[in-house]
Amino acid sequence: MKKILFSLGQYLLLAYDCLLSLFTRNFEREVLLQQIYEIGVKSTPVCLMTSAAVGMVLALQTGMASISVLNEPAYIGTVVTFSLIKELGPMLTAVVLVGRIGAAITAEIGTMRVTEQIDAMYTLGTDPIKYLLVPRILGFTIVLPILTMLSDIVGIVAGGIMSYLRFDIPSTTYISDSLDYLSINDFFHGLIKAIIFGIVVSTIACYKGFYTEGGAEGVGKATTSCVVTSIVFLLIGDYFLSSLLISLGIG
Repeated sequence: MKKILFSLGQYLLLAYDCLLSLFTRNFEREVLLQQIYEIGVKSTPVCLMTSAAVGMVLALQTGMASISVLNEPAYIGTVVTFSLIKELGPMLTAVVLVGRIGAAITAEIGTMRVTEQIDAMYTLGTDPIKYLLVPRILGFTIVLPILTMLSDIVGIVAGGIMSYLRFDIPSTTYISDSLDYLSINDFFHGLIKAIIFGIVVSTIACYKGFYTEGGAEGVGKATTSCVVTSIVFLLIGDYFLSSLLISLGIG
């Protein structure tokens, strides 16, 4: 318990330092643009493929379930759209980025820590928090909502294609089902989740890398810990965040 509390306090202090650096000192804009490219552009194909597959599976399973109950495929567009926009879109995109980018950030910063490059930055008068952590956290937080919106669109379109090919549902019917019960609050529900997920995942990845110990073996352990911790926090936090947003009338 003592170790957990110490790690939590260390994490919160690092997050506070990053927030302070963001508003009180100029961060490296070139590094930020590079991180947006690395996190966003290079992650787009895998995020879109994942969302397309999920949208098609949702459409197929919803259609088969409605046939067994109602003897006809119904409300496929509604189920696919609400599932992706409010829950699966933010969650799956965040999980994909945890595996692809979160682990890479931890490994990169952790390697710099164990090879004493971060200590050298302090010696040369360079703030590693401003140079290394803030651009990555900010880039991750900017990119995740954008990727989530793109993934939602691709998943909904893929669900419509599956509905047409498997159940002969016209695109007009699918679009009508998708939009009839959708409100702006549902959109903001998923968007707020994506922003918070971006902050959580990026700060955990930076924290695990920044306090890596134990040489090359420590880097591997920190990377594994980053992935496991991020996914656990995403799954647990998703419930409490959903409850909070619903109680506030957002979604």
